[in-house]
Amino acid sequence: MITTRDLRKTFRAKTGPVEAVRGINLDVAKGEIFGFLGPNGAGKSTTLRMLTTLITPSGGEASVAGADLLKEPTLIRERIGYVAQGGGSDPLESGRRELVIQGRLYGMSKTDAERRANEILVLLELESAADRKSETYSGGMKRRLDIGLGIIHKPQLLFLDEPTTGLDPQARARIWDEVRKLRDDGMTIFLTTHYLEEADALCDRLAIIDHGLIVAEGSPNALKREVAGDLVTLGVDGKSDAVLALARAQPFVREASAGEDGQVRLYVDHGDTAVPQILRLLDGAGLAASTIAMSRPSLDDVFLRKTGRSLREEKE
Repeated sequence: MITTRDLRKTFRAKTGPVEAVRGINLDVAKGEIFGFLGPNGAGKSTTLRMLTTLITPSGGEASVAGADLLKEPTLIRERIGYVAQGGGSDPLESGRRELVIQGRLYGMSKTDAERRANEILVLLELESAADRKSETYSGGMKRRLDIGLGIIHKPQLLFLDEPTTGLDPQARARIWDEVRKLRDDGMTIFLTTHYLEEADALCDRLAIIDHGLIVAEGSPNALKREVAGDLVTLGVDGKSDAVLALARAQPFVREASAGEDGQVRLYVDHGDTAVPQILRLLDGAGLAASTIAMSRPSLDDVFLRKTGRSLREEKE
């Protein structure tokens, strides 16, 4: 559904050219939810704007929804939906009228636009508020209306830019359900988000961009396994050097380090089986752990390893 090869964008500035996107290769399959993550200034928004035909690439090539990005931008606009971060609804119009107007802009007859608007109001459970001005909607309802405006013409590919920013957890979970329904109906979703739990819960695959380049790509679980493994944390009462020497000799320990808090941190392939092995090793060496804990890696661990920054910090 999306293929890019060496896609680049350079902006002119007073201090000279700025390479916002330095040559990225992406392949997004039909019918998947693809997440696109990156710290501020990494090139995420620039890439999104290129793929949605809002700005022209400086180089490279891309195909979006089966059309050439450089040669067929009008055809791409007909085949995609785009829900911007700031939304696009008119607070003084009703949700129903907004949807009908959007359908008419895509060339639908009045009858077809009204029929499609009714379908979307039911799909997004907005029928009870359909004839109210959207300024009276809650944050979650407004965001669902934004998505409705993006899918009025049944696009093959939907771009969602930070779809749940500012929503409470309940409203966010509701949007997640709607996005999954769209995917289940065959729509491809390209999603940007600052919420790592959102990417983990929704995305079939994701890519991380930093300094204009893709630094990691894969399923959330595969990326977490690749970067860290499971984390086992040991309290060893001042015996960290001896524990580290013992741990580093074990084939199932991928990384071992001691923090300033005196605890030893071991990244292992499979924490469930590693913990008993570690305890046996310590016992055999006459060492003991005062505390032991295991945790699964998070996407923030992936992000931190790949970019040197925490996406949670970037969000704040």
